[in-house]
Amino acid sequence: MPSPPNSYCKGFLMHASLPDANTLIVQLADVIAPALTPDTLIVGIHTGGVWVAERLHALLQCSQPLGTLDISFYRDDFSRIGLHPQVKPSNLPFDLEDRAILLVDDVLHSGRTVRAAMNELFDYDRPASIRLAVLVDRGGHELPIRPDFAALSITVPDHRNINLSRLDDGHLTLTLA
Repeated sequence: MPSPPNSYCKGFLMHASLPDANTLIVQLADVIAPALTPDTLIVGIHTGGVWVAERLHALLQCSQPLGTLDISFYRDDFSRIGLHPQVKPSNLPFDLEDRAILLVDDVLHSGRTVRAAMNELFDYDRPASIRLAVLVDRGGHELPIRPDFAALSITVPDHRNINLSRLDDGHLTLTLA
């Protein structure tokens, strides 16, 4: 008998159906809002984290500009996998010194992307604090990094990936590959 959508087997998501990404972002904004101060800076990690950060920035009506990070040169597997073919510039249009940062990514897996992002942030300056918001925490952490805010926490087998895509109309979708 086939598994119904979103069925779980021993804690693992077995079917490719995931919740609507746009709905999850609204839920994430609702959870973040009480913890956000007017001086909090939102920084998204390219590429999916920037898409989520853009939506959060608008939903939370942040007065500070949005920052973006491309952590390509900070990855610890850079020498093994090489440079991503579409490196984007980081853009931090503010001073980070003693500021509260909300770091945003789409999917938290091993924690290595977040570690690289924190290394890059500290190369710019020394923030007062960094809190992590992710659309999906999929488990499988290899480093002691956990989100402060997650719209969805699920366990996914290591051989599967959760991908965030942006359609031509700007709609975001999550898929299990």
